Amino acid sequence: MQHLTASELTVMLLALALLIGVARLFGEIAQRCHQPAVLGELLAGVLLGPTVFGSIAPDWQAWFFPRTGNNAIVLDAIGSLAIVLFLLVAGLEVDLSTVWRQGRTALKVGVLGTIIPFAFGLAGAWVMPIAFGREPDADPTIFALFLATAMAISSLPVIAKTLLDLNLYRTDLGMVVVSAAIFNDLIGWTVFALILGMMGQHGSTSGVATTVALTLLYAAFMLTAGRWLVHRILPLLQAYAHWPAGVLGFIMTLGLLGAAFTEYIGIHAIFGSFLVGVALGESTHLQERTRVMIEEFVSIIFAPVFFASIGLRVNFVTSFDFTLVSLVLALACAGKLLGAYLGARWGGMSTRDRWAVAFAMNSRGAMEIILGLLALEAGLIAQELFVALVVMALLTSAVSGPLIRWSMRRRQRLRLMSVMSPKHFQRNLAATTRFDAIRELTALAARNSDLNGEHVEALAWQREQVAATGIGNGVALPHARVAGLTQPLVVVGMSDAGLDFDAPDGQLAHVVLLLLTPAESPTAQLDLSANIAELFREPGLLEHVLRARTYTEFLAALKTLAPKGHR
Repeated sequence: MQHLTASELTVMLLALALLIGVARLFGEIAQRCHQPAVLGELLAGVLLGPTVFGSIAPDWQAWFFPRTGNNAIVLDAIGSLAIVLFLLVAGLEVDLSTVWRQGRTALKVGVLGTIIPFAFGLAGAWVMPIAFGREPDADPTIFALFLATAMAISSLPVIAKTLLDLNLYRTDLGMVVVSAAIFNDLIGWTVFALILGMMGQHGSTSGVATTVALTLLYAAFMLTAGRWLVHRILPLLQAYAHWPAGVLGFIMTLGLLGAAFTEYIGIHAIFGSFLVGVALGESTHLQERTRVMIEEFVSIIFAPVFFASIGLRVNFVTSFDFTLVSLVLALACAGKLLGAYLGARWGGMSTRDRWAVAFAMNSRGAMEIILGLLALEAGLIAQELFVALVVMALLTSAVSGPLIRWSMRRRQRLRLMSVMSPKHFQRNLAATTRFDAIRELTALAARNSDLNGEHVEALAWQREQVAATGIGNGVALPHARVAGLTQPLVVVGMSDAGLDFDAPDGQLAHVVLLLLTPAESPTAQLDLSANIAELFREPGLLEHVLRARTYTEFLAALKTLAPKGHR
């Protein structure tokens, strides 16, 4: 049995240390600049690869990161494992029930936000195949399908992170965007899996048919019986296995088994792990903190290695084609912005919200890069097109947040303190569950207004079932848009014991703010949600607020500690 020599093992460990260390450093810098970590991690790879390090010290670069030999195989294997785990995490973010519960608006955005850019990519590949960098021996049909998929796909992880940073994730607008992105991801990766299967059969009709059939059967199984099994196994593990080791081990094992199966049938391993993630993410027994734990585990070790290693494969200077980059960027943005905007318009959203949805859906990020890398490895595209796709992915992700912020700031914002009232304040909630809290707060709202308490309770609970409204930092924001309501109304409830609203940070909610806004004013809820999230990020505010025993003391705590721009 062949083993790594001592010198090979030393070089491999040094290379991994260099990749992880530099990638994490650049990832942190990117996040400090309010950009996705993948941007910094990829730049770290460019720095360590042939683009920079290879130009300055080619011998040293080749010593650390060889293209052949045992170390090259090991690094490639680690990269393959990293991409499988990354897609497992991406699948965990997919909650298909959210799409159905969110309703027609999300589906309309998802459908047009997928079909229109797909059609743009298909047309571009057929009309200008050479201009878009099709390899001479590449199958025209497969290339056209690839480019169409590349133009259509969005990056759910980047979209979710952007919305979280802007305090929009758990708003109605955020749920529409996330639901549409879920639909987009599922369709996009299914189509791409079929493309990979077609490529692997080299034109054999029977082979392609078998691969397609097995792929669809696997997808159908994981989204039906697989979901059912996972939903029943998770509570058993949580009850009888050590937590979180039992659940984490089960998720990792299942993800790798799914990846192995799809690799075996002739499509890439990532599709198997992605669908396992989807099946797991659908279960209500999978807690938010478990998702966060897995995501952090993958993003700290494996994601930096994978994205940095991309920079080791290509010289981004010699392979940069300005014309091709411009073409890809224009086609991608035109198709996605138009599709998402028209979908939001079809769904009845306001002009301002349509643009916010379109800018959010235009984020490509890691998914686009993975798509391009797989096509490059399969010999479907040249390095120039791969570089163009990477540049497009990074630029669309970088500008998404600022453009959403710009679209949402073109008006006067509502502030929490401007809509609070002493008659809608409950210092000691009797509730022990989030359902009881919503019932108690809606009853308080109905007692002091003309609202129908049962109707408002049903609306708020229905929204809570779409996605939990715990935002972290000890705060929950259950909300509803109420027809006939003329002014926004906030009902404040406090619980010393805390209530579980399934917040991302795992903390119980001690301050529960029920937001009731006019159905005709979708922006009111966005304003209040963003303002409240910013307020309670202030260090020490929650502790100070919990000392309050009356409405006056509560208001005083907010005014004295809140940042000036958020009062």
